[in-house]
Amino acid sequence: QKAIAAAGHDACTWNRKELKEKAKLRLKANYWKAVLVGLITVLIGGTASVSEKFSSSGSSAETSGAAGSSIAGAIPPIPLAGIIAIGIFAVVFALIAVAIGLLLKAMFFNPLEIGQDRFFHRDLEEKAEVKEVCYAFDRGYKNSVKVMFFRDLYTVLWTLLFIVPGIVKAYEYRMIPYILGENPNMEMSEVFAMSKQMMTGNKWRAFVLDLSFILWEILGACTLGILNIFYVEPYRYLTCAGLYQVLKEEQMHHHEPTMTDEPIYNNEPTMIEEQ
Repeated sequence: QKAIAAAGHDACTWNRKELKEKAKLRLKANYWKAVLVGLITVLIGGTASVSEKFSSSGSSAETSGAAGSSIAGAIPPIPLAGIIAIGIFAVVFALIAVAIGLLLKAMFFNPLEIGQDRFFHRDLEEKAEVKEVCYAFDRGYKNSVKVMFFRDLYTVLWTLLFIVPGIVKAYEYRMIPYILGENPNMEMSEVFAMSKQMMTGNKWRAFVLDLSFILWEILGACTLGILNIFYVEPYRYLTCAGLYQVLKEEQMHHHEPTMTDEPIYNNEPTMIEEQ
């Protein structure tokens, strides 16, 4: 019971205000490199949003088609075979587009996310170099692709259960890119277990931390994303990296060092889980 109480107490040691203050200071210390990495982040987000808009263009086309029904009435009716062929082509095209999008995310965007989080984490203590963004492509690439793929897959599957479980799991898996940024060859089960332990008791507070950036995101939207590039994104990612650092230090504090080379985090149940 004492171990549980101590863990619950330490889970509340980090302070949102302190994380943000440190992020602001570190942003000033390495501003332009942080902005450049933030720009990469915005461009990736923009690519994703464009693909979403493209995938939803079918519904908007139906709406515009209804508005121009008078024009369509003057066109000779299309044979049933033609309609079926068009439908099959549209489905195949959509499946190919989705497959390409998933492949790009797994093979390119996810490793880039790891490198991006590694950059901002290292930037908390030193002036990180932009080349850190490509870290996952040079070290443990296959393992990183696999772990991040299953992170996305599990999140999607949990989201199918009325969305809320997916949100909870997304926060549980939140530290996975940071962990891979420091341990690119760590076993998948250990990465998931480590992220779960770090986020136990911290999911809601991390959610509130994200909510605290809403006004900044609104201001960024009002400036057509310019403010996001030059301030909001670097500031937010430095804050999130600060959260990872604090939680990592707490986990290291809870585990006594051993004389073996075995990893600290494993799949064995902890004292908290047993209770």
